[in-house]
Amino acid sequence: MESIFSSLKTERVCKKVYRSRDQARAGVFDHIERFCNSTCRHSTLGYLSPIDFERQSGLA
Repeated sequence: MESIFSSLKTERVCKKVYRSRDQARAGVFDHIERFCNSTCRHSTLGYLSPIDFERQSGLA
């Protein structure tokens, strides 16, 4: 979880100024959906990304 917040802060939040909470919320959601769920590997998932794990498990 700490690495997600670290990448979120360095790659998304610190590089952009949000005009509203809704914009910030949408930016965080986008980061999690596009970056974390597709590329970040998790040890609890056998070092697969969540999307790859779901595909392999037949959940997607």
